[in-house]
Amino acid sequence: MVVDQLIRQEILGITPYVPGKPIEEVQRELGIEQVIKLASNENPLGPSAQAVQTAAEALSEVHLYPDGNCYLLKKALASHLEVEPEEIIVGNGCDEVIKLVAEAFFQPGDEVIVADPTFGEYAYATQLIGARLVKVKGATLGHDLEKMAAAVTAQTKAIFICNPNNPTGTMLNRVELEAFLDRIPRHVLVLIDQAYFEYVADPAYPNGIDYRGDGRVLTLRTFSKIYGLAGFRVGYGVGDRALITYLNRVREPFNVNRIGQLAAVAALRDQEHVARSLEVNQRGKEQLYQGLTALGLTYLPSYANFILFATPYPARAVFQAMLRKGVIVRSADIFGLPRHIRVTIGTEQENERFLTALAAVLREIKE
Repeated sequence: MVVDQLIRQEILGITPYVPGKPIEEVQRELGIEQVIKLASNENPLGPSAQAVQTAAEALSEVHLYPDGNCYLLKKALASHLEVEPEEIIVGNGCDEVIKLVAEAFFQPGDEVIVADPTFGEYAYATQLIGARLVKVKGATLGHDLEKMAAAVTAQTKAIFICNPNNPTGTMLNRVELEAFLDRIPRHVLVLIDQAYFEYVADPAYPNGIDYRGDGRVLTLRTFSKIYGLAGFRVGYGVGDRALITYLNRVREPFNVNRIGQLAAVAALRDQEHVARSLEVNQRGKEQLYQGLTALGLTYLPSYANFILFATPYPARAVFQAMLRKGVIVRSADIFGLPRHIRVTIGTEQENERFLTALAAVLREIKE
């Protein structure tokens, strides 16, 4: 076909992102009415009521283009984070900000270092440009900073640090991160993805925004997780003004929708909802720890709103069997972990249903 001769060769190595199955799809395919989704690390409490009300009120203005500069949201974020608005870029989710980094800074021949396993969008953005992805697998799951620092060459353009890491839930502490930054040459960008920042209560956890004065550190945050606005697609990056200026050169105009911007401002004001979501997550985490232990399964202690655990059977088989019981989880084979499952921490009732279904599935597969 003619199109085969026209295609950019760089995209042939890209594996399309596979999202968690939507509830509606499982209902259609399996004819199950009562389905719960614990696959995409969404907030089981949903969004703040204030955010929902604000979004509803904004519907009458959808015929108007959004503010391309996200003025109100940047102003609210700047106050909340104690930074300047010029140090913030807002994107259509963190995914877009990651892609903007690639479009602004990566070139064919550059090397980009990531942990293995980690969030898949780093690979997508790297390969889209034609840069070379360097995966670094440690002795244990999560980031091996010693090996990652040793992997830096003259061709290294950037390093992605996902903290807490997705899909492992592991955390790097302040001492570890700062020692790592001290070892990284000045020609290397460091992207610190803190999508799960608000879920971490450990005082040793570093705030990536504190390192923006370094000039080459960009910290990513999102409204998709604890704020419960995943459907509006609002994420942002915080870094040095010059770095943000370059990202704005490749940003699409009107990249963040009007309703999402206003809902995010309202969500940011409602810190009571954030505190309530954190409390539910902490209780649910302990509930799942106890349940997984009772089933004889090992898991990684998590600093996020999900847990990665090992199964005695192929993850894909467990995933499919769980679907038939109306429980959507995430098979970690897509992360190169063929016998691991990632489960989002839900409400008490959702967690109990998950544990009951998992016990039944493990029993059925064994028999």
